[in-house]
Amino acid sequence: MNLREYIRDVPNFPKEGIVYFDITPLLADPKVFQYTIDMMAERFSEYKADKIAAAEARGFIFGAPLAYKLGIGFVPIRKPGKLPYDTISVSYDLEYGSDSLCMHVDAIAKDEDVLLIDDVLATGGTAEGMVKLVEKAGGNVSGIGFLVELGFLDGAGRLNGIPNSHLLKL
Repeated sequence: MNLREYIRDVPNFPKEGIVYFDITPLLADPKVFQYTIDMMAERFSEYKADKIAAAEARGFIFGAPLAYKLGIGFVPIRKPGKLPYDTISVSYDLEYGSDSLCMHVDAIAKDEDVLLIDDVLATGGTAEGMVKLVEKAGGNVSGIGFLVELGFLDGAGRLNGIPNSHLLKL
């Protein structure tokens, strides 16, 4: 199955000169979405993990069903002010500014192995932020999995040698 056929290019979004890769057609087709989760489970299971952590919102779409499929826990990583319990946070740089990510203080135990999941690896800022957050909690990042890697932006260069993989490279 060619997943690229289910990803729509949206020019000039979120700003002029950017092409946004819209995954909603992939999500709308149940067979394609199921195939995507199955392929992620096959590809990313090599990164032995106790939990999957993913950032809102699109990371949740893939991270939660993948955690279910692999039989491991899921940790939501959110923007500040969105989690109801005590949190830890990190700030990181994005292609169009900076941002912060938060996670519950007890979401990851010391020395737990964590697989990070996100929809797209662009410049690597969000992935780098998630790595810092897991490490701040005392966990180990065993790998990072993406639906799509935008290879022309070299985001993998910001991942400091952490094993990572993708289903589709554009």
